[in-house]
Amino acid sequence: MLHGKKLAKQVLLPSVLEDDDAETESGKPQLGEQRMSQTEVDMRGPKDQHSSPDRNVLDEGTRQGEEGGEEEELEVEDSLSSEDDYDTDLELQGKKEAYDPTGQTCYVKACKMFQVVPVSYFLKHMQNSELALMHRGLGPQGTKALAVPLVTNTSILQLNLRDNWMEGMGGAAIAEMLKENCYITEVDLSNNNLEDYGATAIAGMLKENSTLVSLSLSGNHFTDRSAEHLGPALITNTKLQHLNLSYNALGERAGEHLGVALSENTGLRSINLAWNCIRGRGAAMLANGLGENVFLRAVDLSYNGFGKDGAGALGQALKENNVLEELNISNNRIPPEGAIHLAMGLRVNKTIKSLNIGRNPILNAGCYGILKSIRDNPDSALEAVDFSDITVSQDFEDLYTAVKEIFPALRVNHGGRIGTFSKAKACKVLL
Repeated sequence: MLHGKKLAKQVLLPSVLEDDDAETESGKPQLGEQRMSQTEVDMRGPKDQHSSPDRNVLDEGTRQGEEGGEEEELEVEDSLSSEDDYDTDLELQGKKEAYDPTGQTCYVKACKMFQVVPVSYFLKHMQNSELALMHRGLGPQGTKALAVPLVTNTSILQLNLRDNWMEGMGGAAIAEMLKENCYITEVDLSNNNLEDYGATAIAGMLKENSTLVSLSLSGNHFTDRSAEHLGPALITNTKLQHLNLSYNALGERAGEHLGVALSENTGLRSINLAWNCIRGRGAAMLANGLGENVFLRAVDLSYNGFGKDGAGALGQALKENNVLEELNISNNRIPPEGAIHLAMGLRVNKTIKSLNIGRNPILNAGCYGILKSIRDNPDSALEAVDFSDITVSQDFEDLYTAVKEIFPALRVNHGGRIGTFSKAKACKVLL
């Protein structure tokens, strides 16, 4: 017969048990021990189990020790037929237990262990393919309890845990769960204050998980230290296709690590790095990584600090990259000179379909240069160019009219024509 502590180690997540070792040593019953006492023997049989689900499992353990061998074997066989059993394929005296793939019983016991209130919505929707538990205030302990049944859950494919303040420990519990669960393909852990500790755990998971396709980690206070771990994980992982790291605090060094990772990554199809602090050398290295990547289709770099040098590196990347289709570099402090570098890349690029360079100080000269490069590239695939909040001149409008004749499907958005507002104001005064 397996010892209770050993069983707990098999079923519960290592990170979940980590904080409770002291309690185990002091003799406090653990979740695994409670499960073992229920599984081995129940003196009252299946009918009594249904009638009093809140029985004291410690008293059961005491009564177990007082009974003989034959009675114990009979009780084990009876308990295997009980609907309350939930263990996963654990062999017990030559018998295999039926288990609950959703883990409802396991979750209730885990909540009791971690002293949190079970989430009724989770209990009701465990068999759904999509589970959305946003803004529930789970916290670290509630997240640990949630992770326990998810290890063996076979129904949930999409898991949304956005904004639950799970912190690093909760994030680590979810990461450990995802190492074992081979059904979940989409996970949203945005706005959970995971910080660098959680990022390290997520990176470790990505090195082992071969099922996850989409992962959102937006707004988790990740820093350059997070990128030190996430970068190598992205090189190892070949299954993840969509990654969101927006609204973090990734800086120059993060750009360097991620640039190296993207140059070797073979799985990602889209990455969102918006609203970070990537600039300088990090921006240039990230752009170089994009130039060498032959799988990415969509990249969002908006609200960073690429500036002139970063834009120059992106221009070179557009010359080399022959797969990228969408690029957002709005709000990156790119001057007119940077826009000209980008235009040189667009002059030879054959795949980019959507370019957003709005809210940059590129002025009319930068807009004109980019539009002219499109006209000079007969193989251009551009369908949409966004110059939001940038005013243009009449010369730009005339050029756009000419370009539309060559590329009728091209749509250009800008912040209005220079002089339009002053003329409208004058008309209003005259009226």
